[in-house]
Amino acid sequence: MTYEQLSQSWPSFSQSITAFIGELGLDTLNLECDHSALRVNTAEAADELRSQFARHGNIISDNMINGRPILIIELDAPLMLNDIEIHCVELPYPGEKTYPQQGWEHVELVFKCDAIDCESLSQQLVSAVPTLAPIIAGTTDIKVKQSSPKGDKERLANPTIAFKKNGLCVKVHPHGIKAVIASEA
Repeated sequence: MTYEQLSQSWPSFSQSITAFIGELGLDTLNLECDHSALRVNTAEAADELRSQFARHGNIISDNMINGRPILIIELDAPLMLNDIEIHCVELPYPGEKTYPQQGWEHVELVFKCDAIDCESLSQQLVSAVPTLAPIIAGTTDIKVKQSSPKGDKERLANPTIAFKKNGLCVKVHPHGIKAVIASEA
């Protein structure tokens, strides 16, 4: 997998992820998309992408999260998700899990709120988009995972709700990636 291949697959991925955001009802909130994330299965593939992405941006974070390196690359030219600019890409080095498909895996949306845990984030999201209630309750075909991932130096609580369906994933959290990185300083 190369930077070029990822660039070529972005339009199809962005079209699918935009449709999923619409299905969730999140398109009504005018949310910022702070980054998109990749999945790779080998450290060699991650090293190669690290090198290639470094020619198209700057690594603004290289942090250990849940026991593995995760890079955040700020791009020289943003990816476009319809009319939304995405300025950063997350490149996690592989962990124990092997992914059936390498490449674009998810986008992360910033729902600005004061949530400090997944329960309050869920409540505030459902308040803003009531149609999310059955999804978050687990009564639909959309899988939901709630987590509070934390980097080694992170000081900002950033609970996350991930919505997954048909190989697509949209994550929602209250703080953007740059604010999280700033909290590490």
